[in-house]
Amino acid sequence: MLGNIHSTESFGTVDGPGIRFVIFFQGCPMRCLYCHNPDTWNSAPNQQIPAEELLAQYRRNAAFYRNGGITATGGEPMMQLPFLTELFTLAHTEKIHTCLDTSGICFDPANPARYDALLAVTDLVMLDIKHIDDAAHRRLTGHSNVNILAFAQYISEKGIPVWIRHVIVPGWTDDAEEQFRLGEFIGGLRTLKGLDVLPYHDFGKQKYAALGMEYPLADTPPVTVEEAAEARKQIMRGIRHRLKSEAT
Repeated sequence: MLGNIHSTESFGTVDGPGIRFVIFFQGCPMRCLYCHNPDTWNSAPNQQIPAEELLAQYRRNAAFYRNGGITATGGEPMMQLPFLTELFTLAHTEKIHTCLDTSGICFDPANPARYDALLAVTDLVMLDIKHIDDAAHRRLTGHSNVNILAFAQYISEKGIPVWIRHVIVPGWTDDAEEQFRLGEFIGGLRTLKGLDVLPYHDFGKQKYAALGMEYPLADTPPVTVEEAAEARKQIMRGIRHRLKSEAT
């Protein structure tokens, strides 16, 4: 089986715990306005690489990954579910920690068991929740968030540790009450292990220009670390409210 791979990074430090071998999958159905990897959208064949070859690349630097592992990101790795499952299965035979960085958009709530083989060999899911409001999510990404939220609940029910990521984008995800609502949802995830509230940046502008694409948020200012920290407080307020209401 061959994976359609955009690229790899040998020493990733922001894609899961520890130092990691990061595999960027080619192809993504989402069209997030602030995406900084638009070159991964197209599903046309890029590098066709077998899972064993990716594991061989990992082994070359295995000494550096003692507290890390492999992260599948993208693009959207779950678009290539059979290959992703094979890759993580092979990694698990070698006791390599596996992290899935996903939007959850490919999850089908009508057939959740289809993903069980993958989840059985997934040690951590890093799930990007773009927006808690479905209508706003559609405007921001081109897709509903229904399957994404269902995936979050499913992996929680299956006992898979989940690490939530959320980007604060001016005019899109900077409303305090919507952040509180997001926190209320997150508070219901029983396997929540982490929360990253990330400030929007416009580092992707040059990449869009190189690809001959218009950058959708050209007039949107970057978010400061302090603004992201305040948004995190609102999300945490929602998490605490959910936990308190369930405890009473």
